[in-house]
This record gives sequence, C-alpha cells and structure tokens, in this order.
Amino acid sequence: MTTFESLNLSAPILKAVTAEGYETPTPIQVQAIPHLLAGRDLLGIAQTGTGKTAAFALPMLERLSKDGRRADRGTCRALILSPTRELAAQIHQSFKTYGKHTKVTSAVVFGGVSLGKQIEAVKNGVDVLVATPGRLVDLIDRRALSLSKVEVFVLDEVDQMLDLGFIHAIRKITGMLPKQRQNLFFSATMPKEIAGLAANLLNDPARVEITPVATTAERVTQSVVHVDPANKTKLLTAMLQDPQITRALIFTRTKHGADKVVKVLTQAKLEAAAIHGNKSQANRERALAGFKAGKVLALVATDIAARGIDVDGVSHVFNFDLPFVPESYVHRIGRTARAGAAGEAIAFCTPEDRGLLRDIERTIRQTIPMKEHELGLQGVTELAPNHGWDPTAKRKSGGGRHMPNSAKSAPKKPHHRGQGNGKTGESHQQAGGPRREWTPVGMPTQAIDQSQFARKAEPRSENVGRKADGDRHAPGPRSNADRPQGERKFGDRPHGERKFGGGKSGGGRGPNKGGKPSFGGGRGPSSGSKPVSHGGGNGGNWMKVIGGKD
Repeated sequence: MTTFESLNLSAPILKAVTAEGYETPTPIQVQAIPHLLAGRDLLGIAQTGTGKTAAFALPMLERLSKDGRRADRGTCRALILSPTRELAAQIHQSFKTYGKHTKVTSAVVFGGVSLGKQIEAVKNGVDVLVATPGRLVDLIDRRALSLSKVEVFVLDEVDQMLDLGFIHAIRKITGMLPKQRQNLFFSATMPKEIAGLAANLLNDPARVEITPVATTAERVTQSVVHVDPANKTKLLTAMLQDPQITRALIFTRTKHGADKVVKVLTQAKLEAAAIHGNKSQANRERALAGFKAGKVLALVATDIAARGIDVDGVSHVFNFDLPFVPESYVHRIGRTARAGAAGEAIAFCTPEDRGLLRDIERTIRQTIPMKEHELGLQGVTELAPNHGWDPTAKRKSGGGRHMPNSAKSAPKKPHHRGQGNGKTGESHQQAGGPRREWTPVGMPTQAIDQSQFARKAEPRSENVGRKADGDRHAPGPRSNADRPQGERKFGDRPHGERKFGGGKSGGGRGPNKGGKPSFGGGRGPSSGSKPVSHGGGNGGNWMKVIGGKD
C-alpha cells in the first residue's frame, strides 16, 4: 500500500497532511505526485472529489519550499487558474493548509471584491497565486502583476473554463508566460476541443486518468423522475420532506430559476439558499457557510457557481433542470458520494427534456433508472423505447434534414409575382384579404391587358379570402372599368383620383418610371416623378377613399 511518506514529500508537508487526518493518498495522488516532483507536464483526467487539488498542491509546495527563493516584486512563481470564485478560494485554502509549516506564500484573486486589496496582496510578489481568468487579466492590464517569472502553471477544471467562455482569456494569459515552465492540465472530461487545447499547451505530458471519460461516480445511486413542468417545484418540495435527505444540492439552468426554487422552498418552511453569479460575494459565502454547517437543507445553484462547492456529506443531488451540456451532469452528481461515501442523484425530466436525457445517457454510457412518484407523470412506460441508452445507436447530429448543396438537386419553386406583402412574407390573401390589382399611373384602366395580371378567381385555400361573415369572397370585377364608381378599389383608381401622403407603403405592386411595373415594397412618393407603390402599407390614413368604402 502506498503512503504519503513513500511519495518523497518533506517533513513539513507530511506534518500538515497528517494533521488533516489523511493517511492514504488517493489514486490520482499516487500517480500524479511522482511525475510532478520530476518536473514533467501533466494531463490529469479526474472528477471532482478525487483529491486532485492535493495531487498538484503537495508537489508544488515541495518544489517551491526547497530552494528558499522568494517571488520578485509584482510577480508570482506558480499560477493556478480556476473557473469560479468558490473553487479559487477552496484551492487557496488548500495551499494554506498544506503549506502552513513552510515559508511558501500564497494569495487568491477573483471578481466581486475590492480590486485595491488584491493589488496590494500581489504588490510585493507571491509564491503561489490562485486566480480566476477575468480578475487576473484586470491585474495584468493595470500592470499590477507580471507573469514573466511563472515556473509552474496550472489550468484546473478546463472543461468548465471553456463552457464559461474563458478561452480568449486563457490564450491571452498563456501568451504572457515564459516558455520554460511546468504545465498542469486538469479536466473531468476530455472532449476533442479540450484535447486540442492540451496538445498545444503541454510538452510531452504524463497522462493520469482515474476514471473513464464522462463516467459517473460508482457509489452514486441515479434515478430520473418524469414530471410535468408545472409540477416540478411541488415534486421537489415533496421529495425534500424525506428525513434521509440531510444536505441537498439542487441544480437549475438559470439564476432566475434558482431564486424561484428558493422562494417556493422557503414558503414551504424548508431552509434553502441560492448561490449564483448575481449574488454578492458576501451572500455566496454566507449561503455556503450555512450549507456546510447544516443550517441550510437545500442549496440551489447554477453550474457556474457550483464548481467551487466542496462540502462533505451531501446526501442528495437534484437535477431540477437537466443541463444542456451532458458533461455538466457528471460534474453535478460528483458533488455527492465523495471520499467513499454513498449518495443519490435524482433528475427531473419533462417531456421537452427527453432529448437531453438521452444525450446524458449516451455520455455516461448507461441508462438512468426511472423513479415513480405520485406527483410525477404516470404510465411513462410507453417512452421506454426511446428512453434507454443503446450502445450501438449512432448519435444524431441535429433535428433537421440536410439541405441540398446543389441547385440541381433542389426542386425549383414556381415564381409568383407580387404575392409578398413586403413585411411579413405572407401573401396578400394570407395577410387578410383579396389582393388588389395594380394600374400604371397615367394609363387608363381599359388600356391594360388584364389577362397578363389577372388572378385566378378561386382562392387557394378555404381559409383565405373570406368575408367577416364567414362566406367565401366571390370573385369580383377585375378593374375599375367593370365596377360602379362607388365600389372602386383604391389600388385600381385612375391617377387623377389618387391622393398620396408620406410614409412607407406596404409591399403591393406599383409602377416605376417609364410605366414598367415594379413589385415589392417601397416608399410612397413625395412627387409625381418618383416611383409609386400600391397595396397595403403602414403609412396611416394617407389615401382618401372616394366614392365609397374599401
């Protein structure tokens, strides 16, 4: 059996580890520490709760404490990037704990707190700096910190870094680091984009993989409850009444959703608190402290904020909303069943979320058993054929059909001139009424060859072209020459009867210069020499109806 003593750690560090009650190193510590003490780059694939923080903190403290050097002013010797404030604070606390018998100094910087105090903390130089990307870039831009002396660089929770959009900040930061350095790269999952980033960053790394990619902790009992969206909060409230639930972590997709869940649980006399990006740092720390102390039964969090939650004894994890990214499910349920303890993860799945559930099952390579509840959907057995994970099934790339790239393979649509209304894309009939005929300005109606522009008498569907009383609109006269004076349509009036005003017209037909017809929308003319557009428009009461109502 491997012990901490056999890992060649110095007495001050072993003393701190023993004081914390650690007797046997975890698998990732056994595999990673020798490589890191030898100065190699490392690619670590491990879930949260596997002891990976100590896996890089212990050898880093060993290295920095041996030579006795101190960081230069405004620099750091080791840099650890973390995606969230909570995780950064947790890592910093680990360095303080494991290095309390050494002279290694450390500091943490993240957003949401005074920038001035953090500038002061790094002004004289620090051996170990733990930072979130955004605040680190702020310090660099203010010239309060230089990365030119970094000897060890750690990227922790890289998959979450990319999910949060930190890729540009990471590239900026890595571009400022010296070429000669040791790189450590940790992620719970290893999709292709993360593997590509690791290949560019690491130099001949040792690979340590504790669990298969995107698999879940073995001691977590997983289940899914199919539920109507309207009953999700009722279901959660009812399930939290179970006395076996001593500490529950509840995940929502949005900050607003987290606040809404807390409000419902509080009204049900259940102690609950929310932790997300809109909460102040003081509120987040207070909620987390209450959860650790057992005063808060349910901590409701978003994926972003939950990355720094390191609390033992979480008995249940509820996926109130299924994540859009399947790998996030792995991170979520990894908050329970830590350090060999048992835990339960319950997912709520609405009918709209079944696709997300199937993606999760493909990712974790197992089918999540269904759990019955009186507030859940009953008789969901008919969903079973699409519910289970089929290891032989191919994952679909999208829900729509691939559009042909070649014009030859796409059938040509018939061209219908002037059917658009210029705004909504609907035909004039669909927009609410029969289409009006156009007449070129200055040309008598009788001179028009109506056979060129005449419309079919019958409407194209029985839902268009109806009158208010529900009867079908009978085909009427095709021009003003066929209508009595009082029934003429304004779109067919001779030029002398037309009155125009300002404003945009709709997308009816209209003539342009030279007497040629023009189609589609345009502006109403301000003078007789400019093109005229007729048809329905939004110009208000800009056309006076003469001789009757339209």
